[in-house]
Amino acid sequence: MNYFELFDLPVSFSVDKKMLSLRYFELQKKNHPDFFSQETEYEQSEALERSSEVNKAFKTFKNEDDTIKYVLQLKGLLEEEEKYQLPPDFLMEVMELNENLSDESEAVIEQFSKDIYAGVKDIIENYTDSSATTADLLKVKEYYFKKKYLQRILERLAD
Repeated sequence: MNYFELFDLPVSFSVDKKMLSLRYFELQKKNHPDFFSQETEYEQSEALERSSEVNKAFKTFKNEDDTIKYVLQLKGLLEEEEKYQLPPDFLMEVMELNENLSDESEAVIEQFSKDIYAGVKDIIENYTDSSATTADLLKVKEYYFKKKYLQRILERLAD
C-alpha cells in the first residue's frame, strides 16, 4: 500500500494540508501502539509498524520536495540516490552563480528557483494521475534536481 492509499488521498504533488492533518489524526487514533497494549505481541508489533508507516507518510506529505520525490519514485521515474544529469546550460549558469557568491546571491538564487518552478507550476499544481504524461513527470523530475542543486548552494551560503 502506498502513502496515498494509506491516507485515502489522490496521488498529487501538492497534498491538501487540511485533509492530510485530518487523515493523520484518524490513522493515529486507529493505529497508535498504546491502544494495543492488551493485545498479543504480534498485534502490538503490527500496530507499531502501521503507526510508523503513518508517521513516515505524514512527514513525506508535509514537505513538498519529499512529496515530489515520492510521486516520481511511485511512478518509477526516480531511483534512490540517482545521479541525474542536469542540462549543461543550467550547470553553466549555476557555476557562474557559485563563483560569484555575495550578499545578493540568496535573492538571485531565490529568483532562479521561482523561474525554474514557473516551467512546472501547472503540472505540479494541477496534477492528476489520469491526465499527467510521462513527459510532464520528466519535467518535474528535472525541476526536482535543479531545485536540489540550488538548495545545496543556499546551504553553503548559510554556513
